[in-house]
Amino acid sequence: MNMNHHFLLSLAVCLVILSGCRQQTAQEEVREVPVMKVAVSDSVSLNERFSATIEGRQDVEIYPQLSGKLTRICVKEGQDVDAGQLLFVIDQMPYQAALRMATANVHAAESQVATARLERDSKQALFDGAVISEYELQTAKNALAVAESSLEQAKAAEVDARNNLSYTEIKSPVKGVIGTLPYRVGALVSPQIAQPLTSVSDNAEMWVYFSISEKQLQGLMRQHGSKNAALAAFPPVSLTLSDGHEYPQIGRVETISGMVSPQTGAVQIKCVFPNSERLLFSGSTGNVVMPHTERNVMVIPKNATYEIQDKIYVYKVVGGKAESVEIAVAPMNDGNNYMVRSGLSSGDVIVTEGVGSLRDGQEIKIREGKR
Repeated sequence: MNMNHHFLLSLAVCLVILSGCRQQTAQEEVREVPVMKVAVSDSVSLNERFSATIEGRQDVEIYPQLSGKLTRICVKEGQDVDAGQLLFVIDQMPYQAALRMATANVHAAESQVATARLERDSKQALFDGAVISEYELQTAKNALAVAESSLEQAKAAEVDARNNLSYTEIKSPVKGVIGTLPYRVGALVSPQIAQPLTSVSDNAEMWVYFSISEKQLQGLMRQHGSKNAALAAFPPVSLTLSDGHEYPQIGRVETISGMVSPQTGAVQIKCVFPNSERLLFSGSTGNVVMPHTERNVMVIPKNATYEIQDKIYVYKVVGGKAESVEIAVAPMNDGNNYMVRSGLSSGDVIVTEGVGSLRDGQEIKIREGKR
């Protein structure tokens, strides 16, 4: 009997201790948390980011117009050049000789024309005096016509030779920056070379291309009435470079492509950015940042959300418990808030702090004064 009495007493003590532990655990699980009621704001400003490629206004590849040996390279890689500035010189000696020969042929042809003209005039006088026949006069006239034709051909050959000589001096067609120089003095070049002599990038202004979806474009056209009106309504845009820094100049949207890409369903848009300091380079990438205003939206703090596998969640207060809800959001300009696209309704109450340590279905107590 004593043994049973001790066993029952020990069992009672264990039950009391276990009951106390359960009460303590339950008290720990009911957390007091700050909350907020989701409300609709009249309007908010957002920045949308679009992946972009950067190109120079003109990237002109420079090829020779004739064959020859490079005798001079007058520029360096990365050098700024003006339109018409001398870049390369091809060996001029054979082309100078060709020009001299062509000029000599012109002089010879001019002499032949003068001789043929004298012969024609002489025959004309004899014909007028009835000394020779009309046949002989016509023969002299024909000889003059042939000599004049030969003179025109010689003059054309002289112009061609002079042009060829001018082509030995290769000049920049535009103002810009010199690219790479793959050839050296002494290299034999021709119009069929695999690589250009160089390229000149006209990058005083840069063209920055990005794309929007066909659906977005149609929405803009409905909103503004036409494509041209939608183009005029685009705000000034900024550019974030690939290293994350913002480009100091502001750009403008200049054109909207008239064709939708069948592969992506997107429409290409071109922006123009000034590049007086030559900070932008053709072929680089970045992000176009376009501000716009959204109306009748819900805004919540980032601290009220948590992320699992690239999905955003909040805890909504339902019946005194924290209920996990997936939401779609867009980041706000201040970096501290989200605009809610879907998942919440106006009037919903959500937990604003400590969401990382809550669990779905956990009982919570609303902290007074924070609702």
